[in-house]
Amino acid sequence: MTSQVRSAYWRGFRAGVPFLVVLIPFAMVFGVVATEAGLSVAEVLGFSALVIAGAAQITALQLMQDNAPVLMVLVAALAVNLRMAMYSAALVPHLGAAPLWQRAVIAYFNVDQTFALAQAEYEKRPAMTVPERVAFFLGVATPVCPPWYLFTWIGAVVGARIPPELALDFAVPITFLAIIAPALRTLAHVAAALTSIVMALLLVWMPSGVGVLLAALAAMVVGARVELWLEARKA
Repeated sequence: MTSQVRSAYWRGFRAGVPFLVVLIPFAMVFGVVATEAGLSVAEVLGFSALVIAGAAQITALQLMQDNAPVLMVLVAALAVNLRMAMYSAALVPHLGAAPLWQRAVIAYFNVDQTFALAQAEYEKRPAMTVPERVAFFLGVATPVCPPWYLFTWIGAVVGARIPPELALDFAVPITFLAIIAPALRTLAHVAAALTSIVMALLLVWMPSGVGVLLAALAAMVVGARVELWLEARKA
């Protein structure tokens, strides 16, 4: 491992550490909610390790508590997680040349935090080599993903003994605000964000996850159109 690759890894590690502030309570909330829904500690850990996507896991649990059919639970969770397909497509130009096994590991750890920080870093440092990009991504994943498992387990074990006054559920919206806010750097980004908010509110009546997915697609279209308009104005 070259010094540049090591440097990229530790740069990613340092970038990912601040997310622990909101990730820890988020993971504990899931552990508590999952045990309250009737899952065993082993099932909770398996859920987090296999899915590793907080929003989809919470959505699935809510439907399970409502005694929704298994097919509906699976479809809703997949709908919420379809944004990961968009993340993967966005990372292909940066990581597509990496070996297959590395791309498989990256695909598993491709969550909101790792994608957002990696994408921002790749845009800021376009001269990075593929090994450096892989190292940065895995550096971000190191303080983000293992603690997700650990604190999910703690939440499952401690469960109802966590005082409600702590209001751990604050971590869910704060996590996404921390991811999105630094990315709003241009008019296109702001237009996409506003479009997603408006569309998500208008489509709130749709089944879980579907409205969010449609809002995301509308935001992508608007953001792309605004970016093309800005480039045309410059020309």
